[in-house]
Amino acid sequence: MSFSPPVAGSHGGTSIQEQRERWERKRNRTARELVQTEQRYCQQLELVTTYFVEILKAKGTLRQDIRENIFSSIKAIHSVNQSLLVNLENGFFGRGFDLFCPHLHHYNKYVDNIYDANKVLGIQLKKNKAFRRFKKLQEARPQFDNWKLEDLLQLPVQRIDQYQHFLQDLTANTSPNHPEYQQISRAVAAVGAVSQRIHSNRRRHENHLQLCRVQKLLKGRKTKVLAAGRWYIREGWLKTVPPKGADVKPKMFFLFSDMLLQARRCSPVHPTHGDKLTGQQAYPLQDCTVEKVFGHTRSKGGLLSLTFPKAKLLLMSSNQDDLNDWYQCLSSAVNKLQVKTSVQKDPLCRRPLHSAAEDVSTPGRSQDHSRKRNMVGAGTRESVQEASDQWDRWDSSAPKRMKEADAPEPSEGSALSCVIL
Repeated sequence: MSFSPPVAGSHGGTSIQEQRERWERKRNRTARELVQTEQRYCQQLELVTTYFVEILKAKGTLRQDIRENIFSSIKAIHSVNQSLLVNLENGFFGRGFDLFCPHLHHYNKYVDNIYDANKVLGIQLKKNKAFRRFKKLQEARPQFDNWKLEDLLQLPVQRIDQYQHFLQDLTANTSPNHPEYQQISRAVAAVGAVSQRIHSNRRRHENHLQLCRVQKLLKGRKTKVLAAGRWYIREGWLKTVPPKGADVKPKMFFLFSDMLLQARRCSPVHPTHGDKLTGQQAYPLQDCTVEKVFGHTRSKGGLLSLTFPKAKLLLMSSNQDDLNDWYQCLSSAVNKLQVKTSVQKDPLCRRPLHSAAEDVSTPGRSQDHSRKRNMVGAGTRESVQEASDQWDRWDSSAPKRMKEADAPEPSEGSALSCVIL
């Protein structure tokens, strides 16, 4: 049996050519949509810069610092994107983004400021009657086409995600041998970094809102939820099992990245705090051990055991899925916190980069490093004391608190095992 090579126009050659044609059609469609949306985007940026930034500057309706807080770097963004649009309209996608990406720091500044901008804008609309009237008149212009300033200010943030999708599509449908392939690939990485920055800022903002919400749920200011580096994880009602056989009582628990907060409902007949909670105990997760006592099977509910150096907590739920979620969230939070602390304590993390020979050969260097190590040690002790003091401040007015002699020895990055609020 003999085989003959496929002739021109055979099925194999046709399928490869058809695939290339499909890639080209997709690339052209993406490029066309990118140009059209960029044209519209630049027009919308021009509305903000012309009818708000420039006129407000000329009229003096807003102070300069307030204008900068609201509009940030949008004028610079408009200028950069006008240059990008010229290249895109002429078909120079690779070169256009190659010249555009070095100016992404304007977007970084803008996205870092967007939540403050929204807050300042809201304050001015509430308190500044002249600005409120000016904004309404500008938005009534036919050029705005029912767009509000609040929506226009969000466009640069949204545009970064759009760029990422467009550039990924262009890369996927561009041959690696194409002269623009490398330029577009670099743009994907550069824009992706800004997109990641946006999502990180959004997560931090949403976390801050959750912390503020929980803080407002708690009566008084004794329990401090807002703290740098703290992340909200979840909340819910669980029943606490007392050690001496008393009645099981439902409690509200808030799980954060560094502590578990127990609270109870205020009296419903209270004139002002009937819908609030009272913080009872704050359990730092640093030295916590989480175990599932029962609830491993498909039976109804289960029991969790949380062990701290100076306290033990038994939590019960009749909802199997809810109990499993609590177990996973608690275990994950404890593990992450312990890993973070062990990394901070690792002496290799603070090892100097120069060799010992350099210390010997350089007069006075070893003495300098000795002084620096002493300074670092002092700073660490101050951090530990500050963390301990922070936990103490949570309960400065509590009628009942842990005795100082019974408290565990503080470790770096940790505080008391249990604070009774």
